[in-house]
Amino acid sequence: MKTISDYTEKEFLDLVRKICTAESDTEEEGSLLVLEFERLSEHPNGSDVIFYPEKGKDYSPEGIVREVKEWRRENGKSGFKE
Repeated sequence: MKTISDYTEKEFLDLVRKICTAESDTEEEGSLLVLEFERLSEHPNGSDVIFYPEKGKDYSPEGIVREVKEWRRENGKSGFKE
């Protein structure tokens, strides 16, 4: 099973963009993408980072990736593949 360290930042951004723009073919596929985001990011707010961002936060796909990246760094978790 892949971890976030197996993804480049761009690949993870592509995943977030698919979720944000609902680019999945089915509702089930969309749900699986959200679950994968939650598993990879390990962020305590889970998919709320995407769907219910904190007030004042950048909720663009780039802002979401930045939020995950910063949270992981602050909590001693691994980052993206270079």
